[in-house]
Amino acid sequence: MSDYKKILVAVDFSDYDGIVIGQANRLAGKFNAELSVIHVLDNIPMPDTPYGAIIALGDQSGDSLLEDEKNRFNQVCDSVDIAPANRWLIWGRPQEEIIRLALTERVDLIVVGSHGHHGLAALMGSTAKGVIFNAECDVLTVHLKANQ
Repeated sequence: MSDYKKILVAVDFSDYDGIVIGQANRLAGKFNAELSVIHVLDNIPMPDTPYGAIIALGDQSGDSLLEDEKNRFNQVCDSVDIAPANRWLIWGRPQEEIIRLALTERVDLIVVGSHGHHGLAALMGSTAKGVIFNAECDVLTVHLKANQ
């Protein structure tokens, strides 16, 4: 394991975000690394915006669903004092956007939660699985159990 300088943690607004972001924050502290957070919007329609797939967190969009997502994302980031420049809210397919941002920002480590899906979800794949097999940097999966 190398010394990590840039860590990217992916959140999905599940009940487990606190566990995943907490683990990433502890690692960032141990390595004195810069911590960034990404949430990929794949569950709400994309309104007509001037800024494309990357959402400007400080601007008002006029779209209530998007504003709700931005508020939730900022609350998650505020909980661990993530600098505004290290907050990424992006439209797209989660595994692709996480990997793309990691490459663009020269991230050393991606931290994702893994719910350990079974059945159909396991056959179709998960975001964590896609990131693990396609990222060009190290990936830490935080195993999440239903009773955590």
